Amino acid sequence: MLVNETVESGFDIAAFLAKPSLGRKIIEFKPKQTFFTQGDPADCVFYLQKGRARLTVVSSIGKEATITIISAGEFVGEQTLAAIPGLRLATATAINTSTALRISRAEMIREMHDEPAFADFFLKFLLARSMRSQADLVDQLFNSSEKRLARILLLMAEFGKPGEPEIFIPPISQETLAEMIGTTRSRVSFFMNRFRKLGFISYNGRIQVHKSLLNVVLLDQLPEQNSEKPAIVFP
Repeated sequence: MLVNETVESGFDIAAFLAKPSLGRKIIEFKPKQTFFTQGDPADCVFYLQKGRARLTVVSSIGKEATITIISAGEFVGEQTLAAIPGLRLATATAINTSTALRISRAEMIREMHDEPAFADFFLKFLLARSMRSQADLVDQLFNSSEKRLARILLLMAEFGKPGEPEIFIPPISQETLAEMIGTTRSRVSFFMNRFRKLGFISYNGRIQVHKSLLNVVLLDQLPEQNSEKPAIVFP
């Protein structure tokens, strides 16, 4: 999410999200280190300045599922701002070395009340995340697991965002990718090998995503015999 340097009111959103102050603290996270854990008190919001994180939930029987990937420029833990603060419903974990601004609940609420420009900025983020969640649901309901994998890889490479895409995605296991698209690790392995043979991705220690993978999502250019679900054509 792009941050405007300064708004007409004189409030510098970029500076607010970049520097520590009263109620705000910059924290460095190592890979696999948690921002917060499911069941913790929801007492703060994090703004990811650098790196990537993933949001996971664990069921009552101990099964873990990945909800989404958090990129730099996004908030995580925004449920803290609910009228009645409760417990965390998910766990946020750093994928790679990350830097985040920890904003206390009280400071976040105060800033939103005092600075309409910041409240507007945060509202736009919430709407964007809501639209992303809706797109994820539609993807899960109507697309094959192969196409869902292509979409996840493109999102992680940040294709479609302003500027050059990441191309190299952060280290992520096939088990995690399988959790995110609702299939098995063996199917993910099969799809990844097929993407590599088709020239959509390269793999040499890290996954490199090529623009040609967009054809899978936008033009549905995959052999039909390997599709797990039939294409649905909307009028």
